[in-house]
Formats: sequence, C-alpha cells, structure tokens
Amino acid sequence: MDLIEFTDKGLCCKAGNFYIDPWKPVDNAVITHAHSDHAYAGSKAYLCHRLCKPLLQLRLGDNNYQTVEWEETIFMNGVKISLHPAGHIIGSSQVRVEYNGEVWVVSGDYKTEDDGLSEKFEPVKCHTFITESTFGLPIYNWKPQQEIFQDMKDWVCLNKEAGKTSVFIAYSLGKAQRLLQCLPEAGLPIFVHGAIWNVHEAITRSGFSLPDVQRVTYDTPKENYIGNIIIAPPGAEASPWIKRFTPYATGICSGWMQVRGNVRRRNADAGFALSDHADWKGLLATIKATGAEKVFVTHGFQAVLARYLTETGIEAAEVKTEFGNEEEENSTAVAEENQ
Repeated sequence: MDLIEFTDKGLCCKAGNFYIDPWKPVDNAVITHAHSDHAYAGSKAYLCHRLCKPLLQLRLGDNNYQTVEWEETIFMNGVKISLHPAGHIIGSSQVRVEYNGEVWVVSGDYKTEDDGLSEKFEPVKCHTFITESTFGLPIYNWKPQQEIFQDMKDWVCLNKEAGKTSVFIAYSLGKAQRLLQCLPEAGLPIFVHGAIWNVHEAITRSGFSLPDVQRVTYDTPKENYIGNIIIAPPGAEASPWIKRFTPYATGICSGWMQVRGNVRRRNADAGFALSDHADWKGLLATIKATGAEKVFVTHGFQAVLARYLTETGIEAAEVKTEFGNEEEENSTAVAEENQ
C-alpha cells in the first residue's frame, strides 16, 4: 500500500488519517495553498502554513485552523509531516510526509524562480514526488521576472503617452501581488478590482507589507482612471465593468501568453508571460533535485511529462485530479462584483 493514495476525495494518507488538498469534506485536511482548486470548504480541521491562514479564512471563513512554520514537524497518528516553501504564492507549501522510513513530497503548485514575495522554493529530498505539470511542455520557458517587469513598465509608459489607462488582467491571489513589486515604479495611481482588494486587505491585515492601492468603486470619477493603472482578475476584460476605463488597453499576465496567438484570441492589447508555476526546465530540475525514485504527475500536461520522465529512466505515472482551475475562482469573483 502506498503511503499516499489517490482517492475520490483527493490525496489520502491512511496511516496518518489526513488528506492533502482534498476536494471533498474530510476530517483532517492539509492545505498546500489558498487557491480555490486546492482549498475546499467543509472539512473539520485544516493544517497550513501561518501565512496561508488569513487567505484560507478569506476563502473558506472561520474554521478549525492549525498553523505551522516552514520545516516545523508535527505528527498525525505517528506520521511525520512538515511544510516547505513552494514559491507559488504567499504561504504556499510543499508537504513532506514520512512514515516507517519512507518519504513522500506533495508539491502542490510551485515556481522555482524567487519572485521576492513568496518564500523561495526549496526542493525536498524524497523517495516519491507528486508534481504538478501545468506548463509541462518544452515551449514554456520563462523570461526572468525582472525582464517581464520592465516590459510592463514600458507598456504603461506607452499607454500613458497615448492617453490610455493600462488594465492588467491577473489572478487576484498571487499574480496581482507580484505586479505590485514593479508597477509602483511607474509613479502612477494603482486601482484594483474588488476581488483583488479583498485579498490585498487580508494579506496586509496579517502583517504582510504591500504597496498602497485604491479600490475601484462606482463612486470614483472616471477621470481619476485616465492614464493610470488598473489590476483586475480574469473575466473582467469581458465584462461591462471594464468599460468605465475607456480609453484603455488590456495586458494579460499569464504563462499562457508564451504561446503566439493567445493574446489575439483573448482580444487583448498585450500579453506578459508571467507565471506562478514552474516552466519545463524548472519542472525537470526540481524532479532531479528531489532524488525521487518515482514521480506522480498531476494537472496540466501530465501525459507528456510522465512519458518524458519514463524515457529518461525515472519511473513516472500520470494521475487525474481536480486541481488546476485557478482562473475559475477569479471569474466567479468578477461575476459577484458586478451583480
């Protein structure tokens, strides 16, 4: 019997009587991060990193939360558990599980480049590694974050000169906060959609420092937006909400923008391939660094990555999960904001 099994409720450690990122209610849930495809409501108890808790509270409300620091060890029914930085978003973790000398690591979602905001990713040695593969194709090869940030600032300047407002489309949790590391350097007011404002407030109330932003409201005079910066979640660019910024230009911030044609298909003016996930090289480097003898590949291009690993001598198998739907949470938030 494997230490971690794939069940209809999620990743289950029967020996420890807990699940990792379950998608149905369970007694004990260990959560890698607060994106809605990894953090579901209804469980009796949740374990997460300290920085993840306020985001879970925002998403799931008050619950029985237990928090730990990085690499702090706890035991559940004799099974040793510790959380390690995943570099995906604030408070995101990999889960290390050890029992009877066997070590498994569940990566959750992860990014290998240090973004200066999330805790820097650290590969964890293990016998079995469960990895995502959101961008598990060789075509996905990210430019350094600072180069992308410079492209964004240059784009804002061009829009300003043309009398247009710059509207960035970015996930409300993760991407939106990363943009605040570069956009304030443009020296312009930054306005955010209500969904992003709620996340911003939760993070800053927990003691985390972020640059000041203003919330977009129906009472804000339209002239306040002209030539300035707006950050909104996916879905906003196709809603009536965005019309108040006319004239405006939209820039989509997503790893999917790496593929030519996606900017046009999204009817956007610009695309920035800024991702909170590892690219192809990052995935391969991480798997090698873990020293894992066996790898399970989840959500994304799992068939391609699993086949490649097998061909290179690493035992690998693809696993179907309900992970990988971050964008849906943002579209829901937009719908709620516009009602």
